Amino acid sequence: MAPEFQTQPGTFDVLPPDSQRYSALVATFADLAGRAGFGLVVSPMIEDIKVFSRGAGAESDIVSKEMYDFEDKGGRHIALRPEGTASVARAFVQHRPPTPFKAWYAAPNFRYDRPQKGRHRQHHQIGVEAIGTADPAIDVEVITLAVELYQAVGLQQFTVLLNTMGDPTCRPAYRAALLTFLDERAGELCDEHATHYRANPLRVFDCKREACSRATEHAPRQADHLCEACAAHFSAVKAGLDAVGVAYVLDTRLVRGFDYYSRTTFEFAPTTIGGAQSALGGGGRYDGLVELLGGPPTPGIGFGLGIERILLACDAEGTFPVTRPALDTFVIDTMGGGEALTLVAELRRAGVRTDRAYDNRSWNAQLKAALRSGARLAVVIEERGMSVRTLQEKGEPEMVDRATVVEHVRKRLHA
Repeated sequence: MAPEFQTQPGTFDVLPPDSQRYSALVATFADLAGRAGFGLVVSPMIEDIKVFSRGAGAESDIVSKEMYDFEDKGGRHIALRPEGTASVARAFVQHRPPTPFKAWYAAPNFRYDRPQKGRHRQHHQIGVEAIGTADPAIDVEVITLAVELYQAVGLQQFTVLLNTMGDPTCRPAYRAALLTFLDERAGELCDEHATHYRANPLRVFDCKREACSRATEHAPRQADHLCEACAAHFSAVKAGLDAVGVAYVLDTRLVRGFDYYSRTTFEFAPTTIGGAQSALGGGGRYDGLVELLGGPPTPGIGFGLGIERILLACDAEGTFPVTRPALDTFVIDTMGGGEALTLVAELRRAGVRTDRAYDNRSWNAQLKAALRSGARLAVVIEERGMSVRTLQEKGEPEMVDRATVVEHVRKRLHA
């Protein structure tokens, strides 16, 4: 009989040892981001809904269809965070840290979407934001950081897709050209975009339906309508990626799902998985977002990478396996007294990773628990004293004086 209470659709539990992969991935990312000068930002899961609707666009799918929003008991219109960038930008506007403000985060995001493999209503992202510099070198740095993370967890089969979305100087003319093209082919678009494409024609490129892909095959591209400044910026980004050895593929159809993006956009596409989880992550420039949230005109760039999608790709490539946290010692207590309690505490204070059995279980039950733990050593409390042994050790165990057992364990572990 199924339990009365279970996870909600599109959500999931992560238990040990699988959770070890989550923490190991975040730790790897934290190390890489820290080396690049990024500091951790922890922002609330709830924000004023306008934090997301102003930047993403009120008519975007994320705002109009997927966002969890509600009125709280104080009458405030609140939304659960659907993505990380807007929250960090809001924090920048509120606290005005020195620039460039280089932040990384690891956080759950929420979107009401049809649950499927690689796409969940609660999913987890790691990401970075660099706010306060328009230098194309930071674009290169941000893209390189994501590539280095993928390489650090053993991924090799992925492609960096790169494009530019122009800026407010050159995008209006391009938008007009694209609208003229789409007006002539509106009847060829999918049902959704056939009636809504004029609100944001760029989103037609992001549509995965065959009708829109076919209808826009020969549509004008932003890369062919860049102003001089945007063209120079994009050339510098490409030259920078070449200089640091990051391979990329130009994808003139690549756009991002939020209205706030401009200039450099990028995505990381695995070749081992497809469908809903067809991108490991992506990002780009958002030079107008801070201003939309009430701050001064301030450039920015960042990315968000899906933890679940990264782990799916790792599974497909057979890398970054599930590992159980390693224990140094396991205390087996055959006496049922209080000695195990104090010994475990002393070992842990000495930096020895230690666990034990409970409930006065039998010798065999405790031995099985010790074997399951994978501990390197067992400390056995028995009637004649204490012994230290490996769990596979044969013959008479080594007896150790209680006063020196902690130091003895440490020496054996480091021998």
